[in-house]
Amino acid sequence: MIKDIIILIIGFIILIKGADIFVSGSSGLASNFKMPKMLIGLTIVAFGTSSPEFAVSVSSLIMGNKDMVLGNVIGSNILNVLLILGVASLVHPLTVKDNTVKKELPITILFTTLFSVLLTDHLFDKTLTNTFTRSDGIVLTLFFLIFIYYLINMMKKTKKEAKTEEKMPIIKSITYTILGIIAIIFGSKFVVNGSSNIAATLGVTERIISLTIIALGTSLPELVTSVVATKKGEYDIAIGNVVGSNIFNIGIVIGIPVALIGSIGNITVDFVDLIMMIGSSVLLFMFAFKDYKISKKEGAVFLLLFTLYYTYIIFG
Repeated sequence: MIKDIIILIIGFIILIKGADIFVSGSSGLASNFKMPKMLIGLTIVAFGTSSPEFAVSVSSLIMGNKDMVLGNVIGSNILNVLLILGVASLVHPLTVKDNTVKKELPITILFTTLFSVLLTDHLFDKTLTNTFTRSDGIVLTLFFLIFIYYLINMMKKTKKEAKTEEKMPIIKSITYTILGIIAIIFGSKFVVNGSSNIAATLGVTERIISLTIIALGTSLPELVTSVVATKKGEYDIAIGNVVGSNIFNIGIVIGIPVALIGSIGNITVDFVDLIMMIGSSVLLFMFAFKDYKISKKEGAVFLLLFTLYYTYIIFG
């Protein structure tokens, strides 16, 4: 088991470093091809911080670890709100922009609810088993493409004169991008293998491992990004990082792999997980809508819910 824990830790280190290198390389490429910085942040950087989840999902699907695929997405989305925004708002209250409250947060709730409905076939027809089909994956992917279209239109409307910045050389950008992708692929395999073996040794389900260890490990890029952004006073980045990541997790991390690789059958759904995933997004919207900020007290509420939920996961 010690060997598996070491493999897991090494996998996380490779994953996170790979995601960091991938974001740097991709941003450098985008700058060389004169893509607007706003579009870079909303697409490449958002995907970069979600790339560990994506890699783990693809590896899990290929290896047949279906509970790990779903637990990874659900756990990451819950952690992003309750833990990451909880910690960030304790560092400093977070100001939320009007556009985020009126558009991005409702879109997040829509994505989360749609994902939950697609997972619960048995709830609507008792003769069916819960299955996340290829068509479900295509539906999520199409909704995600609509979101990307919205981002591009928003970028065009709010485009400002960009500051001249030193570009990363194109050869270095390509090298970083390729190395980042390779590191993400290998890191994800280590994480999936290590986690599966730990679950088997401890006699716990892959769902618990994926909702806790894997979700926390793959959410580290978002955690670091949001806390650092908050310290620098970039509160919109802290909020946008979480909102964008949650949408990417559903559209890219689960939607595209299932659409391409195939369906996930005989899903065992714990409604507490889905309620917490939807509820955390709704609570974030309510807090933000009230006064366009997330206060330290509200951050403490997030962390309290995080503690209660994971106490239930581990001991319940």
